[in-house]
Formats: sequence, C-alpha cells, structure tokens
Amino acid sequence: MSLVDVKHLSVRYGATEVLSDVSMTIEPGEIVTIVGPNGSGKTTLLRAIVGAIPAATGRIVSSPGLVIGYVPQRLHVDPTLPITVGRFLRLPGGAAQADMAAALERAGVPDLANRQMSQLSGGQLQRVLLARALVVKPALLLLDEPTAGLDQPGSAAFYALTEEIRRETGCAILMISHELHVVMATSDRVICLNRHVCCHGTPEHVSSAPEYRALFGTGTGGALALYRHEHDHSHNTTASEAAE
Repeated sequence: MSLVDVKHLSVRYGATEVLSDVSMTIEPGEIVTIVGPNGSGKTTLLRAIVGAIPAATGRIVSSPGLVIGYVPQRLHVDPTLPITVGRFLRLPGGAAQADMAAALERAGVPDLANRQMSQLSGGQLQRVLLARALVVKPALLLLDEPTAGLDQPGSAAFYALTEEIRRETGCAILMISHELHVVMATSDRVICLNRHVCCHGTPEHVSSAPEYRALFGTGTGGALALYRHEHDHSHNTTASEAAE
C-alpha cells in the first residue's frame, strides 16, 4: 500500500490555481524528488500533504497511522527568544529525553541540546530541524529545499545524511531540490512540476533529453537543464504564478 496517494489534487490561493489535477504516489522506503521552476507549486504540494493547505478539488489519501516528519525550507528564530535546542525539540508534544537524544545523534549534532537556537549556524539549524522531524519516528520525511543557503559542502553532507537515515530507518523521503547532483545520485523517482505534473519517472528517464528551456525559459537556473519534459498538453503561460 502506498504511504500517500495524491488524487487529482488542485489548490487555489484566491482566484489563482497553484496546483491543477496533480496525481502521484509515495511508496514505502523510496526517495522521490520534486523539481520545477519558482512558483510551480512545489512547496504548496508538500504543505497540502501535511494538511496545512486545503484542497480545492481532489484528495490526499494516507496510509492508516502514517507519521510524517517535515523539514521546512527555512525557520526564522528571533535572536531575543531564549529557547534551547532541547526545549525546541520538545515543542509542542513533549518528546521523551531519550528520543530527543537519539534524534540529535542521528542528525549529526549530538552536543547541541543545551545550545541556544539563536546561536546556531545555518548548517546546525537545518540539522536541528531534521532532528525535530526525526523525533516522531516518521515513516515519511518531507524536505522542502532544506539546504537553501548552505554552501556546497554543507549541502552535500546534509543530503548524504538523509540518504543514510533512509537506509537505517527505512523511511520514505519526498524532497524538493534544485541540485541536480542530489537528484541524480539519491532519487528513485523524479517528479517535474509546473502547477501540474509535467513528467515523472527515474532520474535517467527524466534527464534523457534537455528540453525544459522551451517550457520554463532560461532564468530558472542550470539545475533543471537536463530534465526532459514530455506531455501532450499546453501550459497556461499567461496565468499569474503564486509564490511557493
């Protein structure tokens, strides 16, 4: 049984349709990466899966008792807020001390429990956010461009860590990434999104021909340059795109 089955999902922000007729599944233990230009609805899709955004049409079916861990793209921590990493991990559900220690260890930051959140580096903060997602022992881990703002070594180390977590725990991972080397090296499947599913399949299949520029223009960066876009329908290129 699939962990998540997205069926003909559409999401609107006011009059703007951000996602249109999106269907996809997430299977146990697999790594799926979503790619697409800015404003394509990638973050909206993840937020819909965790229930933070309602569907306009369609539905999302999760396996019974599914536990999801979510790592956001960024988290602003007020520098005047006195909160330690340990206290942050206990919010809001009161995680057990042993579970927090195990999550910090798995995230590669075992000694940060007493550190103030405002004193963390960017890389440390992302690992703490990962630890918080792991505290609940998820069967599905959602990563929304978790390495945004990190340098290349820090980004590579973070993604290597998530792949190791997948091997150790067996959890599935659904992530958004603009980093081609990550997609090619770690993903079982790739979903190309531009408000609807443009194409999907193995990284080898999706990257078999560089045709995305005809659809996304030249300003979306090189990370998508090897992705093939195959479909028999047209995009509404005049519609306003909602920010992700």
